[in-house]
Order: sequence, then structure tokens, then C-alpha cells
Amino acid sequence: MRLIVAPNLADPDAVYAALLAAHEGLSAEESHALNARLVLILANHVGDADVLRAAFEAARDV
Repeated sequence: MRLIVAPNLADPDAVYAALLAAHEGLSAEESHALNARLVLILANHVGDADVLRAAFEAARDV
């Protein structure tokens, strides 16, 4: 499996709005914790260490 970096969401604005809504009312610390849990949940869903390493590199290179 290869990392998909091209746009791949049917409705990216709705996804972004849902992400913002998930953070609504949280402190900065709570938002950081939510992001960390979200990364771990999505990493588990992906389940491929090579793809995850590529994603970590891509995120740092932005």
C-alpha cells in the first residue's frame, strides 16, 4: 500500500468542519490530547507501518 497524498476526500470542507467541531470548547491541552488520540486511532486503522512512516515524513515536510 502506498501513501495517498493527492486530494482523496469527497467533501473535504465537511471533514474539516467536523474536525473543528470535535475541538469546539476544548482547551489547548485537551485539543492536543484529542489530536494525539485521533492520530493513534487512524494509525491503527491504516495498520501499515511503512505507510505511517511515509505519512509522518510527509507531514513534517509540509
